Amino acid sequence: MRKFFLLSLFVATLFVACSPSPQSEKTTAANAALDNIFARKSVRTYLDKGVEKEKIDWMLRAGMAAPTGRDLRPWEFVVISDRATLDSMATALPYAKMLKQARQAIVVCGDSTRSSYWYLDCSAATQNILLAAESLGLGAVWTAAYPYEDRMEVVRRFTNMPENVLPLCVIPFGYPATNEKPKQKFDEKKIHYGKFQ
Repeated sequence: MRKFFLLSLFVATLFVACSPSPQSEKTTAANAALDNIFARKSVRTYLDKGVEKEKIDWMLRAGMAAPTGRDLRPWEFVVISDRATLDSMATALPYAKMLKQARQAIVVCGDSTRSSYWYLDCSAATQNILLAAESLGLGAVWTAAYPYEDRMEVVRRFTNMPENVLPLCVIPFGYPATNEKPKQKFDEKKIHYGKFQ
């Protein structure tokens, strides 16, 4: 009888775990990954408080867990915490003014000699970093360098980047100073089954 009960419990658990979730962004605690994806938002204001090295390491590990074509892993990461560098980059980069508030930033870049699609792999790494920041209670935002040559040159100048390494983006991050809400971006009109209608 006990074996039957345990088997029934196992089957019921499996049924619940494998059942499709409802078509909403309200998920359950059992689906923390989706909860985190739907909670992610761009955060541009930060408290004057440094982020612990352990959390930065988790973000970098998440970045390197991204998919990568042919497993080439062309990414490189520069962690910037020097106040003068952050302020200078904020002044020179048109859409990264929040660097003046951030205590740290991660530059995601790729070795163009290692992979011709470095920017795709680095984009996946960037998304992972942003999701990791969200899960760690941090705020972050993707500010583009690539493909804008003037912005890329600014980032190269302040990071001493070799010629074959190209910057994709700068991610300012920190503890959020405001309570931002995620945007609801789901749009059924963007979905096409089989072909465009």
